Amino acid sequence: MPKITPIPAYRLRKVFENVGFKCVRIEGDHFIYTKTGIQRPVVIPNWKEVPVFIIKNNLRSAGLSRNDYFEILETL
Repeated sequence: MPKITPIPAYRLRKVFENVGFKCVRIEGDHFIYTKTGIQRPVVIPNWKEVPVFIIKNNLRSAGLSRNDYFEILETL
């Protein structure tokens, strides 16, 4: 399985929008996404490259596996 690497914020936002997350607000340079059934919001900073630890934390909060993440990335 490939390593998770930093990606631009716009691609990470598309990953979460693909699985049903909606942007509920923007605070500064952070996009906050929610989805019914998921308790914690997913916060994505609008940076040129989002670090790996933020991607992993957001995947954990969303209940997505690494496999799901890579499958969605391939379709974008």
